[in-house]
Amino acid sequence: MAPGHEARSLSPMGRRLSGIPGFSIDQVAAAAGDDPDVLRLENLDTDLAPPPAAIEATRRAIGQDDDNSYLPFTGQDQLRANVAARARTQTGIDYDPSDVVITCGGTEGMLDALFALTEPGDEVVVTDPTYAGMIYRPRLVGAVPRFAPFVIDGDEWRLDLDALSGAVGPKTRAIFLMNPSMPSGAVLNATEWDAVAALCRERDLWLLYNAAMERIVFDGRSVAHPATLPGMAERTVIIGSVSKEYRMIGWRVGWVYGPREVMADVALAHIYNTTTAIGIAQAGAIAALNEPEAEFARCVSIWERRRDVVTRELAQYGAIPAAGGWSQLLDVGALGFDSMTASKLLLENGRVAATPMRNWGDVNGDRLVRLVFSNEPVERLRGLGDRALRALGATGR
Repeated sequence: MAPGHEARSLSPMGRRLSGIPGFSIDQVAAAAGDDPDVLRLENLDTDLAPPPAAIEATRRAIGQDDDNSYLPFTGQDQLRANVAARARTQTGIDYDPSDVVITCGGTEGMLDALFALTEPGDEVVVTDPTYAGMIYRPRLVGAVPRFAPFVIDGDEWRLDLDALSGAVGPKTRAIFLMNPSMPSGAVLNATEWDAVAALCRERDLWLLYNAAMERIVFDGRSVAHPATLPGMAERTVIIGSVSKEYRMIGWRVGWVYGPREVMADVALAHIYNTTTAIGIAQAGAIAALNEPEAEFARCVSIWERRRDVVTRELAQYGAIPAAGGWSQLLDVGALGFDSMTASKLLLENGRVAATPMRNWGDVNGDRLVRLVFSNEPVERLRGLGDRALRALGATGR
């Protein structure tokens, strides 16, 4: 050993990754195997088809030289223009295509935006529970997640606004929200959005908004966009994708847009992260963004009917209906189970594949399992209550 050099561990698990657990979704899926009797509620998939025009455009792009290129690094010009037009329609804000970066799915966009907005040691406020990728991506970039829990109010999940304010401290750099929230299906109301916006303005925070499911809302709810609130356009960075609303999970095309002064840094993080999104997939995304509104509304109505069946089937367990999105939660802690045990029992005794929410929150996570209702038809979802009863027993036991 050279003088002055100390031995160090060559362990592959460095400190940056030491507190980051693996996902349990794929483990549940592997345990379920290919048994046709298993109700597949573990993974955030859907059986509703992508827009036909997107499929055809993707096919046409195969073999096209322009679609088999690294360039442009930040996305095809037409796709950036389509995303900017969609954003202008939703918000009334004059986003330019140059304010858009096309990414390899919304998940890459999250990491790029966090690299652009935070420094190591900064804090990022997330909800509890939330998608695990929104907890551990901040940790990947060296930031620290802080939690603001959802609480049950009647038959809704509502954000604890006092806890939200208390989670913001001197090191807080951003609030990172998804709406509808996943896995709970919570949809923020006007009071909650106003509170989030007030905190961002008063504490000089960024709002990082995961809008992957923003239009998938139920029961006649309206779609709210936080960038339209006073003083928020200049501090809101938006992440979207074709995965959920356009049912194009396998295309892996997403985007980030927001204030021009930060988008150059997002683009830089993207270029050195993945260089470019998939060319033939971008061609499909261009077509998808022109999907008729009526077709999207038809898909939302199907997902809402499936949500209704799951809620009725699990009424004895007090299941809170999702206000939007593709999933909702079952409180197994109230039955005396942790999430891992309940997931195991549901699969073994009820033939239901459901994801344990351990590590998806601080207070709420390990008392919940997630049920994805977007990938099974109504006919298969009927009987879920009997399956749960076989696995978990009655509430009055």
